[in-house]
Amino acid sequence: MGDQATPPAPELAAMAINDGPCLKHPFSDRAPVRSIVCRPDGGAGLAGQRVRAGGWVKTGREQGKGSFAFLEVNDGSCPANLQVIVDAGVADLSTLVQTGTCVLVEGLLKVPPEGTKQKIELRVDKVLHVGPTDPASYPIPKTKLSLEFLRDHIHLRPRTNTISAVARIRNALAFATHSFFQEHGFLYVHTPIITTSDCEGAGEMFQATTLISEAEKLDKELILNPPPTEADIEAAKCTVGEKSSVVAQLKAAKATKEDISASVSDLKKAKENLSRVEERAKLKPGIPKKDGKIDYGQDFFGRQAFLTVSGQLQVETYACAVSSVYTFGPTFRAEHSHTSRHLAEFWMVEPEIAFADLQDDMNCAEAYVKYMCQWLLNKCFDDMELMAKLYDKGCIDRLRMVSSTPFERITYTEAVQLLEEAVRGGKEFEKNVEWGIDLASEHERYLTEDIFKKPVIVYNYPKGIKAFYMRLNDDSKTVAAMDILVPKVGELIGGSQREERYEVIQQRIAEMGLPLEPYEWYLDLRRYGTVKHCGFGLGFERMILFATGIDNIRDVIPFPRYPGRADL
Repeated sequence: MGDQATPPAPELAAMAINDGPCLKHPFSDRAPVRSIVCRPDGGAGLAGQRVRAGGWVKTGREQGKGSFAFLEVNDGSCPANLQVIVDAGVADLSTLVQTGTCVLVEGLLKVPPEGTKQKIELRVDKVLHVGPTDPASYPIPKTKLSLEFLRDHIHLRPRTNTISAVARIRNALAFATHSFFQEHGFLYVHTPIITTSDCEGAGEMFQATTLISEAEKLDKELILNPPPTEADIEAAKCTVGEKSSVVAQLKAAKATKEDISASVSDLKKAKENLSRVEERAKLKPGIPKKDGKIDYGQDFFGRQAFLTVSGQLQVETYACAVSSVYTFGPTFRAEHSHTSRHLAEFWMVEPEIAFADLQDDMNCAEAYVKYMCQWLLNKCFDDMELMAKLYDKGCIDRLRMVSSTPFERITYTEAVQLLEEAVRGGKEFEKNVEWGIDLASEHERYLTEDIFKKPVIVYNYPKGIKAFYMRLNDDSKTVAAMDILVPKVGELIGGSQREERYEVIQQRIAEMGLPLEPYEWYLDLRRYGTVKHCGFGLGFERMILFATGIDNIRDVIPFPRYPGRADL
């Protein structure tokens, strides 16, 4: 998994930039700000070089009675800004200094006077592009803005320091995810977003249907072009009868072949028209029904379909063929929750490993979490420093601790005993603690933050609170399930050894009141060449919450979807 040692000094940890010349972007005629300011020397070694740089003005001010202006320009490549100096003779300064203005400029890099915090600045002699901003209406001024306010300006919030840093951290964690699993021989599998299976058995799923839109189209069409009446049907039948008589008469009269063929053609058209009229007469406004229920047989897929809550069941089909796989994609839950921990659309990382048991599952999950923490320390230290400054001063220490500390492992029964001891010692929880409950976030966080002060893996949960696919233990009361609990968020990962025994999983599906038919394909994996296997799911946004210390999950996903909001 790589060296877990303490990362290098902050000024070096996040820098992948060497001491050579600043790097021109491979597909854009400019040097990214990162390649200038994120060097070990802060860019001072580039003095004298001519560069072109672009970005958006964070702050700007005219100086020297309007003879020149200082601009702080950022292009999103790093949290640091590039200081740009423009003389009044080069461009209209009043436009350039407005926060939000986009500029593309060219000039010489110079070392600023001693005593300034910048190590390098750009003295501009050409302004190649200006994307002006009206300061009276621009909703993202340079004043400090709340994250709640920014949610109402979802299309502009990436220009802020916080959201751009979160975007880079999210990108790094996604890269780390693929790197970890690829390095360990996993195959990346794209599972479907539209599914006919409910992995969780919770029923809180978004339905995917065209019945409503098709019904609305039909309703409008029937108003413009009403369905045929009984009289219309009778008239069409009479026409068919008349055409049939004509054909019979022509045949009896031994008419020419051409006359009979023409008459038969007329009869065929009349019959086709009758068929259309009768079919159209069957059209009814509204959603189609059968036996008093919605007729999903007429839906797009010929059956009920939903947006997935998990790719796990589908990715198991590949685990039972190519051994080690993972899926990483969006999942959906129609849960009317307004908490800071829930979204209607969120991303899940779900590996699945054949020939592996619960211990292997826990080992893989622990290694993966540690890998991601170390990756951020090595690759995103400057952004993590910003998070520490603005949101959670302990976030970097937390990453260091998790990346270097063995996780505690306790059974669910032991966890409940520890919580009960805490209650007897005076600790108060909103939800009562007793064997058989699904541990609440307050219980999870108490275990990891107060008792052990490090990540905790709780395993062997009561079967009544876990999904049907989790392997039944020999005690017939618990299943081989595990959750990884971490400080700040509680549950980060949920996983289990899967039930590979055909008779047992069939019984578990029945016990949970689920219909067998939708899961016949899943049972086939046990009928034909069954194998011991396991897997887990990591809520990607929860990992970002844990890493950054930001409180609300709506602020760590680019376009949050939750009850009442789906902007853009």
